[in-house]
Amino acid sequence: MSIRKPTIHSIPLHYPMMEVQDYVIMPEHMHFIIKAHHHIISKNGRTMNLGQVIAGYKKGCNKRYWEMIGQQAPAVTRPGEPAATRPGEPAATRPGEPVGTLCSAVHPQKKRTPSCGATGRQPLFSNGYTDVIPLNEEQLQQKREYIRANPRSRLLRSSNRAWLQTQRGGIDTALTLPALKGYLQRECAPSQLTPDTLAALQCRLLLADGHIACDSYGNRELLSRQCLPVVCHRKYARRLEEQKQSCLHAAEQGAVLVSARIAKGEQEIIDEAVNHGYPVILIADNGFLEIYHPSTERIERCATGQMLYVSPWTYRYRLKGEGITVVECKTMNCVAQALCRTKDSWWLKE
Repeated sequence: MSIRKPTIHSIPLHYPMMEVQDYVIMPEHMHFIIKAHHHIISKNGRTMNLGQVIAGYKKGCNKRYWEMIGQQAPAVTRPGEPAATRPGEPAATRPGEPVGTLCSAVHPQKKRTPSCGATGRQPLFSNGYTDVIPLNEEQLQQKREYIRANPRSRLLRSSNRAWLQTQRGGIDTALTLPALKGYLQRECAPSQLTPDTLAALQCRLLLADGHIACDSYGNRELLSRQCLPVVCHRKYARRLEEQKQSCLHAAEQGAVLVSARIAKGEQEIIDEAVNHGYPVILIADNGFLEIYHPSTERIERCATGQMLYVSPWTYRYRLKGEGITVVECKTMNCVAQALCRTKDSWWLKE
């Protein structure tokens, strides 16, 4: 008996200018990266777009699926299939651009599609797909790593459901808005802390019973241990090595380091602690979506109880290149100290 290759390998057979570079098949969807080396031309000489290629691929998958389960494929194209060809298709019509494409698969026994209800044949895929064009080599590499790590990440999330999902509320910092305002007035210049800035800040913060609260992703049990804030100030820049050694020594003794990891010194201390395998709590500068995916490395650290993400913010969409303000940075530093119930000067030995 001959072994047939996955249907995805048939794409270059029909379109030799198309190259499938990476792919992964998940339980209810799949990802692949496909590159058009020049304009997509069909065997009969017609210019095609990515939507038509995906529609043909899905049709081939349906045909193979119906053969496997002993059903005869319909003689005509399934109604609704051309919907995958969208007006103004941007993707692989530009030669040489890799395109990350996600096709959402649906198990026949879980969902019925009105278009095939009369014949009783369930299609393997739902309508539509999602395509992303990486803008540079770095983004393309990120997509490759995401695709390759997807099965392991899925396994980690399914076996650590309590930790590897967004957990709403339940973390009380005991920090009130008046206390935060007082801290910001001491830490920020008057031009940075205007009434409008404070009003915008209050709208973004998560509040519960008059206190700033936090959502989280990861092992909340870390909060029950001794926690120490890591905040680096310019006035102590010359003592960074002393601060780092104090932090690492405390972590070695079992303390959990808590930081927004904004300043260069904070990044250096937290990264070294992580490299040593010490647990850390990171304060995220934005809120969490329902489906939140940090990097694969950090998912693994969260799964093993070495890392916890917390955020006092509601989620806000940011434009590319949009940063965070000084007031937001100072707010996260204040939250770090509130979570630890300890001032950021704890490491000083006067």
